[in-house]
Amino acid sequence: MNPPSDPPAWRELLGREYLGAAIVLAGGVLVGAISIYLAASLLPTAVADLGGAGFYAWNMTVYLVAMVIATMLTGRLLSRWGNVGAYVLGFTTFTAGSLACALSPAMAVLLISRGVQGLGAGLLSGLGFAVIRAVLPARLWTRGAALMSAMYGVGNFAGPALGGLFAQFGSWRPAFGVMAVIAAGCGAMVPRVLPRGERGGIRVPIPAGSLLLVMAAAGAVSVTGVVAGTLAKAAGIGVALLLVAGFIVHERRSELRVFPRTTYRRGSSLKWVYLTLGLLAFGVAVESFLPLFGQRLAGLPPIVAGFFAAAVSLGWSVTQIGSSSVTGERAVRRLRVLGPILLALGLFVQGLLQRADTPIWLVLVWVPVLFVAGAGIGLAYPHLSVAAMSSTSDPEEGGRAAAAIATVTSLAIAFGTAVAGILVNLAGDSMLDAARYVLFGLAIICAIGALTAHAADRTSRTKSADQAPLHQGS
Repeated sequence: MNPPSDPPAWRELLGREYLGAAIVLAGGVLVGAISIYLAASLLPTAVADLGGAGFYAWNMTVYLVAMVIATMLTGRLLSRWGNVGAYVLGFTTFTAGSLACALSPAMAVLLISRGVQGLGAGLLSGLGFAVIRAVLPARLWTRGAALMSAMYGVGNFAGPALGGLFAQFGSWRPAFGVMAVIAAGCGAMVPRVLPRGERGGIRVPIPAGSLLLVMAAAGAVSVTGVVAGTLAKAAGIGVALLLVAGFIVHERRSELRVFPRTTYRRGSSLKWVYLTLGLLAFGVAVESFLPLFGQRLAGLPPIVAGFFAAAVSLGWSVTQIGSSSVTGERAVRRLRVLGPILLALGLFVQGLLQRADTPIWLVLVWVPVLFVAGAGIGLAYPHLSVAAMSSTSDPEEGGRAAAAIATVTSLAIAFGTAVAGILVNLAGDSMLDAARYVLFGLAIICAIGALTAHAADRTSRTKSADQAPLHQGS
């Protein structure tokens, strides 16, 4: 099932007919993306108020694990509650978690509240991709996927900026209150702008085995990011990889699964699509370390270093505006392969440009290089998302395939951050070596995405060629 090749128009997506739905879908992804990094800027102020410095690093861990779990449940909740019910649940959960964060009297309560907030964010992220099929015509899927994807980039920029603004004035609680108000406003729009969708009459069983394995893998990756020592971090990554392998084996054999059945069929391109999406998201992890490199190597003040690091997200978001206009099959295939290459090349060149006591003119060169790296994500991500959504004509399987985009993205960012942490540790006390290890290492890993994108296109063309005689014969 492929969307039409007519060029989509932004003015149609943002016109009167679809604007409300676009705001709800984009708003749901955006509040979750902002909240990933919002707390990082607020935590020093919150710790000064609440205490509990020993739980500092767990704030991100709890949020990301909860987010991954919720993305895996999106399809089940859609089947049970329909579009409107699932979205109302997502916004309500996120709003409740945000309010609880704002009112937390102790760090332990803040951690629990972040978990609730993460559950809402994960559900909204999964729904953003899953519901595109139901609320938009196929000709606008690419634009819709680009809008959802761009919200991750905008969130990566807005989260630290918003958190830093409130932290500057020593007020961390109102920041969570603002997120609650935004989420509540979007939630109030849901019944008026979204089709209700079909609600199943029976309860869909939860794939408990798959859920536990992914939850354990996400937990292992997140813990890897907070433990000390290269050996401990490497062991954490190894455990996480084993759990992911166990998840794949379990999914292939089980009747209850998270990913659509097509993913595990011989000759299916969907697994390669997911791998490419994951490798693109893997590169986003560099943003967690760029402020550190900017401050230590170039002497940038923290707020400037933070905005400098957002060049990757800016390139990701802006490039999708043009990329989503491309509809030709050959051009789309090229963009899917070019994206990982451009991302890897940008990270590699950035590694070559690292210097101790970096002069300001070289810092100014960093920005366009990082923008180009982010542009690689923007070129490929919306088209890969549409490839996943178009992988089946079955509505339930299609929704599951779309929701899995958020699961893959969240897991890949968590894995990327953990791997980057190991690379930083390998450098010892040398910040210059740490920067080079992270940038070169992530560049090599992201470059593999060009191979998986090529494999996806080759598999898809082979399948189309095999089916052509059948269509001609009929």
